[in-house]
Amino acid sequence: MSLFLPYEKMWDMPLGGTSDEKQVPHWAGNLIWGFLAFVFKICFRYRVDHRESLRGFKDKTGVVVVGNHTSFLDVAFMYLAGRPSQWVRFLGRENLFGNAHGLVGQVLSRVGAFPIKRDAADRTAIKRATRMLKNNEIVGIMPEGTRRGKSDRTPELHSGAAFIAKMGHAPILPMTVRNAEHVKHKGERFRFPKITIEYGDPVLVEDFDFLPKEDRLDGCSWYAMRECFALSLNVPREQVDMPALFPGGKDFTTVFAEHPVPHHTTAEVVAGIEAKAAAKVAKAAEAAKVQEVA
Repeated sequence: MSLFLPYEKMWDMPLGGTSDEKQVPHWAGNLIWGFLAFVFKICFRYRVDHRESLRGFKDKTGVVVVGNHTSFLDVAFMYLAGRPSQWVRFLGRENLFGNAHGLVGQVLSRVGAFPIKRDAADRTAIKRATRMLKNNEIVGIMPEGTRRGKSDRTPELHSGAAFIAKMGHAPILPMTVRNAEHVKHKGERFRFPKITIEYGDPVLVEDFDFLPKEDRLDGCSWYAMRECFALSLNVPREQVDMPALFPGGKDFTTVFAEHPVPHHTTAEVVAGIEAKAAAKVAKAAEAAKVQEVA
């Protein structure tokens, strides 16, 4: 049982999924999960709705979980919602890992997080995330990059989640942490509202192939984030005002109204993946039979 391991070693080790390689030791992550789950359950009486949308992917395929970012606690609740049977590998800002003389980096790495450079095309992080997805792991991303309303930065919607899902041949699963934004307001004391974590239905990158090639990833990310905000606001997706949420971004409202994106359930997506795998095995067996006859 190693108390300290190099960050880079843990970032490149599997955690959950179906790989036969040596995994990040689970003991620290389990201790952290047990402590956080106990404290947060008492403080926030949190519950998880529609968790079956996530559980259905277990050991079947990797999945990119995306959420809107309103609080510093979003990531903690996203992590708790996946446990104990699944681990969520978070993309975190690179500068977080050096805090407290590296102790924060040890904690984050133990629970499965790995770094990404902000405002840059971080190929190393993308390759890591892609490998995790192909190992049937879960990758967690906040596409807004920073907490909404906590800085003077104009909210931006990044397409990295869609790109990683495309590279890893994985679905995207929208989710939200409702009421976390009320835990701490600037200049006020901490509050303890009741928190609800809710998962939506999966989004497939290939469903956006009808768009011009240069718009496909942006359109997919836009649609997935609209699903997140619909969950957060508890309203139909059509009532989410995306231009107001992302004033500087491209608006796909009219496009998707004219060309509705197919709706999927986790069970349907998994059934499709299993059907493709079975067809691939059958094709390989047929090819081997032909080779034997020849």
